[in-house]
Amino acid sequence: MIRGLYAVTPECPDTDRLAEQVENAIAGGANIVQYRSKSDDLVLKIEQAGVLKEICGKRGIPLIVNDDIDLALEVDAEGVHIGQDDGPIMEARARLGKRILGVSCYDRLDLAWEAEARGADYVAFGSFFASSTKPDAARAQLPLLQMAKLSIKIPVVAIGGITPGNGATLVESGADALAVVTALFDAADIQVAARQFSELFSAK
Repeated sequence: MIRGLYAVTPECPDTDRLAEQVENAIAGGANIVQYRSKSDDLVLKIEQAGVLKEICGKRGIPLIVNDDIDLALEVDAEGVHIGQDDGPIMEARARLGKRILGVSCYDRLDLAWEAEARGADYVAFGSFFASSTKPDAARAQLPLLQMAKLSIKIPVVAIGGITPGNGATLVESGADALAVVTALFDAADIQVAARQFSELFSAK
């Protein structure tokens, strides 16, 4: 189920380091892990995704692969997350079968309606705050989460510049999960940061 802290991996060429970071995030309460890498090194990506699949599998955590259906199928990941430029949603749905399909909808509710109709399992909105990962991303507003929860049935994920300090407003507005990169993996203690994010959902 898509709920709680959704950990999105940082760029990290050191597979052992990346594995340690993800293990700490899960230990702190991350419920979903997305492997995101813009590297052109396919061998490295297969290695890293495979290691993360093993880590997540042992803990019953779904591994989602960003933008790459072939890689997801190669390592038997639980799903894929795609953007609007990554090909037709229905084509991705057909290739993935029963695996999880997430779709980025940025700041547009109409894209979420379309994604749900075409088979997405969850949608993601953002960036809600300034993001160092995607500084030029479209900015979404809190009412978007509220409207989405009233008009679609699949889970809604918020992303973009989210911290333990500002995440509560997103959860209160209807976010089922918070997708986080920087405030989680750049934290002095990843496990503690993950726990802080997870606690935002304890009262929901």
